[in-house]
Amino acid sequence: MGVGLKKLVKGKEISLNSLKGKRLAVDAFNTIYQFLTTIRQYDGTPLMNSKGEITSHLSGLFYRNMNLLEKGLKLVYVFDGSPPKFKSVLKKRMERKKHAQEEYEKAVRKKDYEASKKWAQQSVSINEKIIEESKELLKAMGISVVQAPEEGEAQAAFINQKHDVWAVASQDIDSILFGCERLIKNINIVGRRKVPGRNIYLKVEPEVIVSKEWLKGLNLTREQLIIISILVGTDYNPGGIKGIGPAKALKLVKKEKNLDNVLKKVRWDFEIEAKEIFEYFLNPIVDKNYVIKQEDFDEEKVKKILVDKFEFSEERIQSRIEKTFKKNNKKQKSLSSFFS
Repeated sequence: MGVGLKKLVKGKEISLNSLKGKRLAVDAFNTIYQFLTTIRQYDGTPLMNSKGEITSHLSGLFYRNMNLLEKGLKLVYVFDGSPPKFKSVLKKRMERKKHAQEEYEKAVRKKDYEASKKWAQQSVSINEKIIEESKELLKAMGISVVQAPEEGEAQAAFINQKHDVWAVASQDIDSILFGCERLIKNINIVGRRKVPGRNIYLKVEPEVIVSKEWLKGLNLTREQLIIISILVGTDYNPGGIKGIGPAKALKLVKKEKNLDNVLKKVRWDFEIEAKEIFEYFLNPIVDKNYVIKQEDFDEEKVKKILVDKFEFSEERIQSRIEKTFKKNNKKQKSLSSFFS
């Protein structure tokens, strides 16, 4: 998911160390998509084992989460369920991915690796196999997994509202529309990053957006932010209202105040009613009986998944585990104390 409000979003930069001891609800699909997009070979091909099974997501989940665990963060991965029936972006997204896959194959044949990498990133999709493999590894690492009935961001926001997590971790701001109190960005891309298409590197740090403070700074209510998002375009009305960007939408909402007044000033050409989208953001389908199950890191199971099944280097996996838990060849029970 994701709405076009990046120009209005201003977070406060924080350090990863400042999140020590904090429990975060991680937008699983958003995170896995990041790994599948960025962890690739020079020609855009994802990492794979000798059987041709994709391993980019597993590499990202293991190494990045080990880094976060080492910093003392506590993680709850929230997975998407079935999309709402009116989520019209799915068909267009599938068409774009199909086109990107065709262009990727052409670029590979031409040995145009710059183009092949670009198109490969745009053709990324998450299937049931990737989802199940991700859940299995996360659970083996002692990381909690929560399954949402519909939108993962809505479920994560609900968990945050109940104060079972300190914040939601995602690159998208949709969780704020769903009512989360605090959003953390960039936890999986911290470090030195190259600007796409340019020989320039920037330092990336986590950012925190406190919903109430951000909305107060914009002089908006959450309901008005939802209206702005609908005008700009959501996954339920892709593209938004023609000719209306974030700045114009902000100005219109501040003048008209509510959805009924705003709709009188624009032309609505979508099959779904604007009020249906508005109400869904305010009252999404979530699991109110979710369970956050905290388990210990199971070193044997992690190795069985990564080394035995997916052919990761046992030496590298072992080295990373020892670095994270500072084991120094201690017995397995030392891992239990890490999670207590």
